[in-house]
Amino acid sequence: MSVVSAFIVPGSPLPYLKPENPPWSVIAQACRAAGRNLAASRPDTILVYSTQWMAVLDELWQLRRSFNDVHVDENWYEYGDLPYELTCDVELAAACVEGSKGIGITSKGVDYDKFPIDTGTIVANGFLNPGSRIPLTIGANNLYHSFEDTMRLGEMAAKTADRMGRRVAVVGVGGLSGSIFRHEIDIATDGIATANDDEWNRKMLARLERGGGNDLVEFSKDYAKNAKADMGFKHFAWILGALGGRINGGRIHAYGATYGSGAAVVEFRP
Repeated sequence: MSVVSAFIVPGSPLPYLKPENPPWSVIAQACRAAGRNLAASRPDTILVYSTQWMAVLDELWQLRRSFNDVHVDENWYEYGDLPYELTCDVELAAACVEGSKGIGITSKGVDYDKFPIDTGTIVANGFLNPGSRIPLTIGANNLYHSFEDTMRLGEMAAKTADRMGRRVAVVGVGGLSGSIFRHEIDIATDGIATANDDEWNRKMLARLERGGGNDLVEFSKDYAKNAKADMGFKHFAWILGALGGRINGGRIHAYGATYGSGAAVVEFRP
């Protein structure tokens, strides 16, 4: 089996840039714990899908072998810059471009200097893959893809990795409930924006802990609608597809808020 570990991590830069803030410190610590478990699973490549890398025409895959730059988040720049280094498994990414044809999804690779790597990918790599020791294969979030389309992409990517003999960790980068505070808050008292969001987040996390298959697909859609989940919760679809459409249970490392929106670190048993 090519998938050796799988994780959901938030793409918000807040726990990464200000881990000393109590509401965000538990998320930062959980991300680091997930990173240790990811390293222990000894993957050759990390398959990454970030809700913040948005595409509109085709499915995009990163074909640039390495990046070394400084990113400024468009929302949270007041907390600092995001210097980063990334290495990419471009052979697997190119194979995924070709493999997409077999599932009826048009894909293409992108390969140019100064490509605007998204905050979520940078934050996830910084937490889970310090030193960028493990190469990434990165697929975009096409805004027009459904939950099922994204599942098929995750499944295709995992099967392609298997055929190439790659051991892969699968990472979905994104949040839970999407509502944020639209007024200035004391960040030391950050919490989920509404009681309804908190209730639905906890229901979703309980289902992920329990595991499941088709029932999780349907529940995820209800959850996304009721909690206004980040990009329809498609980062979970990526993981569910890569794991063959069934989750054998999950471990919730942390649950909390990032300026009102929901955030969790979840590890799945492949």
